Amino acid sequence: EVQLVESGGGLVQTGGSLRLSCALSGGTFDDYTVGWFRQAPGKEREGVACFSLPDRVFYYGDPVKGRFAVSSDHAKNTVYLQMNSLKPEDTAVYYCAAGVTYAGPLPHKYDFWGQGTQVAVSS
Repeated sequence: EVQLVESGGGLVQTGGSLRLSCALSGGTFDDYTVGWFRQAPGKEREGVACFSLPDRVFYYGDPVKGRFAVSSDHAKNTVYLQMNSLKPEDTAVYYCAAGVTYAGPLPHKYDFWGQGTQVAVSS
């Protein structure tokens, strides 16, 4: 059974940085496309960064381009979301998701989800 566990959220001031982690068990990231999503209160779930390592396909949402970056550690079976120059509008619960085929920022196309980690950016 595939399981995803996010960590690394917290409270940070505007302009600060955080790195979120997503550990995968029951598979490897070479077998799945991966997406980072976020959901703020009262808003729809939004694709932040989505990628397929085998296909070398990467997507970043317009609000985070140039500020967020994904990376991976195969030895730890973990992917990361480095978030820099954080803004109050980045405040949300961040989720890691995995899918069998690359689907970009479409949350309903992903098969497995983590429990989410809260990110709060104070002004």
